[in-house]
Amino acid sequence: MTNLPGSADPGAFLHPALFYEGQAQYLDEVGAFVLASLAAEEPVLVAVPGARLDALRESLGADASAVTWTDMEQAGRNPGRILADLQEFADRHPGRPARIVGEPMWPGRSPAELREATRHEALINTAFAGRPATVLCPYDVRGLPAAAVSDARRTHPTVIEKGARGASPAYAGASPVCADCDTPLPEPDGPAPWLAYAHGRLGEVREYAENWARGTALSPLRRGDLVLAVSEAAANSLAHGGGKGALRLWSSPGNGVVAEIRDGGRLADPLAGRRRPTLASAHGGRGLWMIHQLCDLVEIRAAADGLTLRLHMST
Repeated sequence: MTNLPGSADPGAFLHPALFYEGQAQYLDEVGAFVLASLAAEEPVLVAVPGARLDALRESLGADASAVTWTDMEQAGRNPGRILADLQEFADRHPGRPARIVGEPMWPGRSPAELREATRHEALINTAFAGRPATVLCPYDVRGLPAAAVSDARRTHPTVIEKGARGASPAYAGASPVCADCDTPLPEPDGPAPWLAYAHGRLGEVREYAENWARGTALSPLRRGDLVLAVSEAAANSLAHGGGKGALRLWSSPGNGVVAEIRDGGRLADPLAGRRRPTLASAHGGRGLWMIHQLCDLVEIRAAADGLTLRLHMST
């Protein structure tokens, strides 16, 4: 059994990647981490895809009741939502080293989702720096694309592989990995005209999105979510993106929809929108946080000429 990271240094932040092959190894390695944390009376969150979650919970038996469980396929469908959940769990246990199993990548994720999950993994190191916590991230090396496994070596300071644990020579830190995630976004397959807006035209943006959404397969509830997300993004353009922006909307394969907002803004804080804002916050990504909660995927591209948000929503 691998010597998994635990509570040897309760003041440190540890972020190891666990490369596993098959369910037996998964249950052995992840189960050992959970049991060691429980034995040390440390709070444990397990946020993994549903099938893995059920198998792990069954393998732990009575000990499973002491664990906080989250189906990552639901909570982390948009990778931009995950970091807030992990930080909120740690915040609920002040003064104690939180132990978290987070598996944001699984077979079947789209390339765009895997890219944003890689960005999330890189930002974990920034968000938890200096906090007493361990975030163990399992990677299915048989089921995931080779590029996703290779990126894990860049986003995790420590890797656990074939029974051995050690430093990752490829670890690159958050900034270069996030920069590499800013690949050009593909153009839509069909026409998607731009709607330009500026101060005083926010109501027009909402009306345009609402009218367009009525012609899609979105339910009334999801149409409302789309309009709210677009409104928040447009409001950010007016407040932080140079006072103007542009919106386009189109349908995606599988009856989903995409909204893209471009403006002249900058994303000074890469963690903006990835932590629930408090009521006392005068700024700090309240609108972007809401967008992450509403959408199934949020792609963010920061370029020299401004900021692009591409919002995906399924039926």
